[in-house]
Amino acid sequence: MKHLPILYIKSGCPWGRAARAFFSEHDVDLDIRDVYEDPKYMDEMIQISGQTKTPTLVDGDFIVADFSVDELLEEIRQYPEMMKKYAVEDEDNDN
Repeated sequence: MKHLPILYIKSGCPWGRAARAFFSEHDVDLDIRDVYEDPKYMDEMIQISGQTKTPTLVDGDFIVADFSVDELLEEIRQYPEMMKKYAVEDEDNDN
């Protein structure tokens, strides 16, 4: 069974909407967990990331908490395997 990256969000949050749009544009399937809809997801996110802010991405050992898309891209670019997985180009190749 394939494990999808988890994206913790809060419904109505503009950063969460931007994160979802980013992953959609990059054809990345996600397990979306709204911490407002189910309190157990908030507990999970706190246990994993040590904080309460969203969006928070968990993909195995790769965790990015409380990010904007620009901050996410900065983090992804530090890990070649994540760049490939999320179809992110190197900054030097960005237009």
